[in-house]
Amino acid sequence: MKSLNWNKECLTLLNQTRLPMSVEFIECKDWRVVAEAIRRLEVRGAPAIGAAAAFGLVLGACELKDQKGDFWQKLLLVAEELRQTRPTAVNLFWAIDRMMSVASRFSADNSLSEVIEALEKEALAIANEDREVNKKISQYGATLFNQPGMSVLTHCNAGALATVDFGTALGVIRQAWSEKRIKRVFADETRPLLQGARLTAWELMQENIPVTLITDNMAGWVMKQNMVQAVIVGADRITLNGDVANKIGTYSVAVLAREHNIPFYVAAPVSTFDFAMDTGDDIPIEERNSQEITTFGGVSCAPEGVDVFNPAFDVTPNHLVSAIITEFGILKAPYHQAISQLKQQKGGK
Repeated sequence: MKSLNWNKECLTLLNQTRLPMSVEFIECKDWRVVAEAIRRLEVRGAPAIGAAAAFGLVLGACELKDQKGDFWQKLLLVAEELRQTRPTAVNLFWAIDRMMSVASRFSADNSLSEVIEALEKEALAIANEDREVNKKISQYGATLFNQPGMSVLTHCNAGALATVDFGTALGVIRQAWSEKRIKRVFADETRPLLQGARLTAWELMQENIPVTLITDNMAGWVMKQNMVQAVIVGADRITLNGDVANKIGTYSVAVLAREHNIPFYVAAPVSTFDFAMDTGDDIPIEERNSQEITTFGGVSCAPEGVDVFNPAFDVTPNHLVSAIITEFGILKAPYHQAISQLKQQKGGK
């Protein structure tokens, strides 16, 4: 099940807020619908958000083509609005910057049709590259699971639904399962929006990969009982020193893994690295609506008026990370050195 599809006039998004009870799609012929889908987590996961925003910019350019006024200034405003949808996932900014870099190659002497054609080509390239990147990450990552019959734990959803196709952390799991390197996956439910319960468990069951769903506060006990031998998660932003921002609850899992001498792996494409940010202390953490915590399935489960703290992400410090899996290979500490080399490999981009 793909998270998104483009057909030249419309971006179709799988509405992930409806899974697993129903499979529904959102047809986006307006860039504002794309922006709202990102805000509402109808499309989610750093790579998928980046690709969706890229196509959103194409839709915005198409709309502006037929309007009076300064096309270029209005396109900048569309790009800025898309940037504001989610502050933590760096793939969003990476994709928009890449799209605007393409736009900047043109001038008033070029037709707007040429500009739009180039933007569409770049958005498709972003989507197609993501598929290939995920396959490489999965192949490298699977080699880390070198004990037959291992069970792994994952948090949130870093699968095909969080990317354009295949997945990062869940892609590694898929590959390791196909190579008979793992036997079972334990999926944290991932409160408050249950991405593990609704999405990860659903994805794995679609492929008949054995999965056991647990609540977030069971992870430590599962580890203590020797029921898992490794943890693997995705990421929304990785800084130069190897600090990792990911779905809230990831930090707790990493601390528990360290206490139980279990390796904690992160799988992410190079587009998730923020080469301009030194440490995780500088990562902006999105805070979401209090109703995500005070209600459950639309039913109130907390006293009315109670104070709520609802960060969508936390930051796992690099000393808790056993390895970071990328499409260029596996990075290990010292991360500042490894990530600096990765930056050079990417030409400093």
